[in-house]
Amino acid sequence: MTEPATIYGIRNCDTMKKARAWLEARGIACAFHDYKTQGLTRDKLEEWSRKVGWEKLLNRSGTTFRSLPEPAREGIDEVRAIALMLEKPTMIRRPALEIGDRLVVGFRPEIYEAAFR
Repeated sequence: MTEPATIYGIRNCDTMKKARAWLEARGIACAFHDYKTQGLTRDKLEEWSRKVGWEKLLNRSGTTFRSLPEPAREGIDEVRAIALMLEKPTMIRRPALEIGDRLVVGFRPEIYEAAFR
């Protein structure tokens, strides 16, 4: 039996669409949580940060992060990163896929293949 899975992200994100299509094509049931509309708790972000590190969660290449003033992008630590991601959920790298107690951040088919073996 497959562990319960939840994919977190933003509905209209192209990477999210690819990840969800990959899951669907393999018949993998997966709940979807849109953190742009449904939000995300500090506890959840802190849990994820413990699992994979805040550096992996914070999407520094996205337009939301790049549009921050230069001083706001410098000297970021875990506390500041979590505050930024709570304030602007689009700064969270997507998708975040929970499979039981495991977390996979980002989408690459080979990583998903390994995660569901």
